[in-house]
Amino acid sequence: MKKSFRFLLCLVALSYSTLASCQKQAVIDQAEVTRIITTLASDEMEGRMIYTPGIEKASAFIESEFEKIGLEHLEGLNSYRQEFNMYSLTNESTSVSINGESIKGENVIGMINSESMTIDDVASTNIIVVGEGDNMQAKFGQARNMKGKTLMLVNNAHGSLFRRFRGFFSRPSSVMELDEANGMVMVLTDVSEVKSLKVEVKNTLETKRLNNVAGQITGNRPNEIVLFSAHYDHLGIRGDGEDKIYNGANDDASGTTAVMTLAKYFKDTGKKPERTIMFVAFTAEESGGFGSRYFSQKLNPDEIVAMFNIEMIGTAAKEGTNSAWITGFDKSNFGELLQKAVEGTEYKFYADPYPIQNLFYRSDNATLARLGVPAHSISTTQIDVDPYYHQASDEVSTIDLDHMTNTIRALAAAAVRMISGQDTPTRVDPANVR
Repeated sequence: MKKSFRFLLCLVALSYSTLASCQKQAVIDQAEVTRIITTLASDEMEGRMIYTPGIEKASAFIESEFEKIGLEHLEGLNSYRQEFNMYSLTNESTSVSINGESIKGENVIGMINSESMTIDDVASTNIIVVGEGDNMQAKFGQARNMKGKTLMLVNNAHGSLFRRFRGFFSRPSSVMELDEANGMVMVLTDVSEVKSLKVEVKNTLETKRLNNVAGQITGNRPNEIVLFSAHYDHLGIRGDGEDKIYNGANDDASGTTAVMTLAKYFKDTGKKPERTIMFVAFTAEESGGFGSRYFSQKLNPDEIVAMFNIEMIGTAAKEGTNSAWITGFDKSNFGELLQKAVEGTEYKFYADPYPIQNLFYRSDNATLARLGVPAHSISTTQIDVDPYYHQASDEVSTIDLDHMTNTIRALAAAAVRMISGQDTPTRVDPANVR
């Protein structure tokens, strides 16, 4: 007979504390799940876009919940906010003169991660020529990987693609670190030989602040960490329709709710875990994964035993309501251990059924996986047919709260052997992560 997760979680709680604790404290309650996701995905949060009052409200809410739960601050922090600077760059001007001839502004693109850049020495400049019959995108990839200052000369035959590039790279950009040593300028021209050169690029620079929200329960092995994560940012307010707020209930208020609920559950078991359990709500996943990138720089990745990155668990999976899929199943035995942990229950985990979507690389887990961490995203959404993904219609009304609550219970039960030290996933080989 298959066990329900209410029963299994009682057994989990018993491994930490007493039967009374299981009955009265350590529970994953659907009413709490509903309260949290409804708050995070409310119109008051304005879609949780970075650099907006909405994401500040979301951060404050998560911080207050971590405080009520009684999580500890991460080492070196005096609050649950893990703050860092971002630099917003907006192109002010780009001027280019080649062989004494000025190039029209509409035919130049300046791509630098600093306030300004000057190029006037041909000998020390990387010069890439994209001829009429060349693959411009391949040449662009080659140029972007070069160190130093690069000039890319694009034949007029590629005018249409060049203008698409110009539209994209003319937008304001955000970076975590300024870089004055490297930069690139693209020019649409039939010139292929450069005898003299004068380039000046100027950006307007604005420093902004972002923050992850993080807390932990320190275990008997403080340097062995099981990490639960999700991103709490979303797309904000946009468009011209009647509903302009992209609430992001499934993406990823559902995952953030799971992290917060799991934090309360493991804290309420009432006993110090064997391994440290860390809970992080990442910012800026939708804008380049900056939150997880900063986080990864502040911890020793070798100390992170496993990363449960919870991404969009609010709707039923392809295999049914009692199932979830795991990205990068072949990159460690993390998924196999979860499958083993729930054997004999109503729940099952299986490999990502959407390999063409490259989902392993489309969430915060990839940042940690590149450092060798067994870091995987767990989801239940049928991403290939989901009508709400990145739409204003991603509302709490579309969430299957029974399914979502049961998935959180399954994650709690499946993680217990890793937290207790009984199971340790194999490391990811960074050479197998692009």
